[in-house]
Amino acid sequence: MFGDPNAAPQLISYIAPAAPATRRLASGDELYLRPEIGFTPNWYRKALGIDFSEIWHRDPGYRLETRIEMAEELKRRFPGIPIGGINSSDCPDVLTGTFGVLLVPGIFGVKIQYAPDRWPDSEPVFQSINEIFKLEPPNLNHNLFFCDFMEQLDWIKRKVGVVRGYIVGQGVLNNAYRLLGPNIFLALLKEPGAVSHLFACITETIIEVVRVIQNFQRESGFKEVEEKIFTVSNCLVNMVSPKTYVEMLLPFDLKIAEAFSSLGVHNCAWDATPYLNFYCQIPNLGYIDMGIETDLKAAKRLFPYARRAVMYKTRDLVEKDLEEIKKDITLAAKALGPCDLVLADIDIDVPDKKIRAIYDFCMELNEEFGGKTEVKEGE
Repeated sequence: MFGDPNAAPQLISYIAPAAPATRRLASGDELYLRPEIGFTPNWYRKALGIDFSEIWHRDPGYRLETRIEMAEELKRRFPGIPIGGINSSDCPDVLTGTFGVLLVPGIFGVKIQYAPDRWPDSEPVFQSINEIFKLEPPNLNHNLFFCDFMEQLDWIKRKVGVVRGYIVGQGVLNNAYRLLGPNIFLALLKEPGAVSHLFACITETIIEVVRVIQNFQRESGFKEVEEKIFTVSNCLVNMVSPKTYVEMLLPFDLKIAEAFSSLGVHNCAWDATPYLNFYCQIPNLGYIDMGIETDLKAAKRLFPYARRAVMYKTRDLVEKDLEEIKKDITLAAKALGPCDLVLADIDIDVPDKKIRAIYDFCMELNEEFGGKTEVKEGE
């Protein structure tokens, strides 16, 4: 399907309305340059007055109502541009984005801070490294936060039918940061034993949480999770050295990868070059993204069968003019394609006409490069 029958199923970028970016299973017939567009909760609040505070995350009925409103607004403002869907209008995604990026930290007991116009934030649950030694993976059957979450899934199954969507489970370091705060970086150097214990607890919890949720979704008829998939979000890996990543984090990324048939690795919009050679050790890799400053040609060479993606900086989307953006997109298409172009976290300071123009330009490049596996210099 994707050039190597032994390769892991490919994943592609997916941004449900008002949800953080995540990944979903590819169909196999994706565009050479596939734009994925997503907006912040504030964008939808300004447009529709939606309240993204606690009610949105704890009341699936309200979330369903607002997801329908958001889909209608997107169709009205961007006719013909596919934004925020899983190819089904009669069975909306009511799951993705619930609790933002804090589902796993919430299970561990972090205090979640809600707001009407942004994704939830949190406060660390641990005050000292010594508390970590006592930590054990939570028993999900007796974890109030997780049980409440599963009740939401049960409501979706009863009212909607198929429980579509994907949890945003983050990764080991991202979740550890939510539990310990910035102290996690000092602890990596000073208390590696404690940190390894913390990472092990988080890893076990991630795997079990995803297993339980995806089993529930399969039983509801959501066929897209017949393949066990997950994305490790390494948003903070550039805060540690490649050496520290290999010694302290890679073993847990490997363990997570072995539990799934396809794994995505998300790196945000920064330069992932120093870590690419180590990501090559991860099995079942179906997706990897990076910033445009990354050595894109090396990424394509090192990950020939994974779906690749460029995470375009929101700041550049705001500050650069259209011609500069077109040059960046062309560079990405030539060096990394076939690939996704992820335009995430768009706020009200980006005009609709600019978004439409960028999408149209991507379609022009697909006309020029579509069907090719590589683009030679000068094309």
